[in-house]
Amino acid sequence: MAEAEPLPETAAGLWADFDPTEEPLEEEVIREWREEGGVFRQVRFLVGTFKGKAARMAAIYGFPVGGPEKRPAVMHIHGGGQRASLHEVKLLVGRGYAALSVNWGGSGTGKAPFHAPEGALPRDPNTDWGAVDPSQLNVPGYDSILPGPKQFFEDREHPKNCNWYLLTLGCRRGLTFLERQEEVDAEKLGVHGFSMGGHLAMYVAGTDERVKAAVPAVGGAGWTWQPHPFLQGVEQQVRVKGNVDWFARTLSFESYAPKIRCPILHRSGTNDFHGWMDDVYRTNRLIQNQATGYSWSPHLNHRLDPEVAVTMPLWFDHFLKGGPALPATPVTSLTLAPRPELWVSEDRKTLPVARVEIYYSVDPDPRARFWRSADVVREAGGCMAHLPLHSQDLPLFAFANVYYTLPKPESLAALPGYSKPVTEVCVSSLLHSQSAEEVRRANPSLLAKPDVVIDDFSRGLRDWYVLNEGNLTHQQLWTRKVADPLYRAPEGAKLAITLRMPQTNRLTIVLQENEWRRSRGPKKTLVCEREIPGSEKPQVIRFRLNDFSSPDGPLLTWSELDQLGLCAHFGGPGEKPRLWQGPAPEFLKVAWE
Repeated sequence: MAEAEPLPETAAGLWADFDPTEEPLEEEVIREWREEGGVFRQVRFLVGTFKGKAARMAAIYGFPVGGPEKRPAVMHIHGGGQRASLHEVKLLVGRGYAALSVNWGGSGTGKAPFHAPEGALPRDPNTDWGAVDPSQLNVPGYDSILPGPKQFFEDREHPKNCNWYLLTLGCRRGLTFLERQEEVDAEKLGVHGFSMGGHLAMYVAGTDERVKAAVPAVGGAGWTWQPHPFLQGVEQQVRVKGNVDWFARTLSFESYAPKIRCPILHRSGTNDFHGWMDDVYRTNRLIQNQATGYSWSPHLNHRLDPEVAVTMPLWFDHFLKGGPALPATPVTSLTLAPRPELWVSEDRKTLPVARVEIYYSVDPDPRARFWRSADVVREAGGCMAHLPLHSQDLPLFAFANVYYTLPKPESLAALPGYSKPVTEVCVSSLLHSQSAEEVRRANPSLLAKPDVVIDDFSRGLRDWYVLNEGNLTHQQLWTRKVADPLYRAPEGAKLAITLRMPQTNRLTIVLQENEWRRSRGPKKTLVCEREIPGSEKPQVIRFRLNDFSSPDGPLLTWSELDQLGLCAHFGGPGEKPRLWQGPAPEFLKVAWE
């Protein structure tokens, strides 16, 4: 009788028996074409054989025409519900890289169009996972190490049953594909991914020393299995099916971070639901003796500003091509008494400083917190900002973004949504966190007072984020300011919006209740549409609680709001918006009356 396989007790043990170069790749070139100075191929390669059936990964590969005989290469890993991206490959090829975008989310049918690579034809061979399925057709497999008909094992609990194991294995085979291409310098491989691809970028960087630089985005934070205490109750991101301790030791990112042997940059939005900001820092503190960087888009969830998005190619340009380095992480210090202040020292040797922004919050929930923007003052040797508090019974969080002027505009035009040249790059500081107990012990002065004026727009939109900017029919302005205790509604208040709008249009006010705070109550999205008559003069529109409605019930209180949206149109898929007439509305004040 064969000896039983030893059970892995650590992340290193889980991967000890896998060699990504051992099996032949059995490469297939499905199609090849040339455009925009590059050669592009739709390809497929063997991932491995599981339960006696072959698993094959479709992908898009590209490289520039001409140039050096060998060039650095980057693997892109798409997010959940997405597919291999020709846009991402074109961006990298245009910057002189060979690039591969793997199609891990393909179906088990072996045929397009389910999550087929971008540009695939209906009869093209797709990713085919064979007898296993780590794709999103098998969603329970991401949080489970239990056996199942589409898992690695059908008869035993094991970390290899988790979808993340097979997906990481497939991506590591993608690195093998890259390093064996005749155009590629195998000593200069990078990896980046978004969302679930950000998770996989961390897994690959933590298991494969061929990776020389990595850029995960909106994903890759550890401790997702761990209950997190927030003001409204205890919440956690993942509820593991099976032995939680075993999952943590072999599959959670805090077990992979110490294994990372390459420079790593994390890009995200401060309010990301998938890569909780605090846990990103907590995880990356475990990376030893490697350059780490951060770039955060204020107020955003699962999106990146251009100044943040551009850090990815610049990071690779430095570590894979020997280009200029990004400015160093800003040096910051937080003092609590006699009044809270954050001091920032920028890197003034690398690039000219365009501006410094300092943010702070008293909300422990990274998904829902409103980041107050502080007034920055230039001092000798750097910048500082006061962080006025209204209570000593809440925690305090603070960080800084330093924006640097790039030596020349950078193009991200190959990617959807980034049509304008990028002229600045954002480098973020470390995150400062002080518990409520630490705040009380410091006994800071309390200088902030609740205000019925949510915003008078005297500082522009710095406490808001904009979706579909410039497309007036779909443009939306959002803020989490209504969740901050300084700006909550008094008892019995009305919401009053003062604006100037020259032509008659329909405006939609959207309120989100318990956006993420499910332990406080159910999530509701409540809407009120108003026809606003055109006028060159300022006009005030007032709203009561019962003006807002939702399929999940009426609005009963202002106290559980997490977001306020001022939208030209807010509707479900397929709903045809009314075309916006004339210029954009000019918002003058949002307040409680």
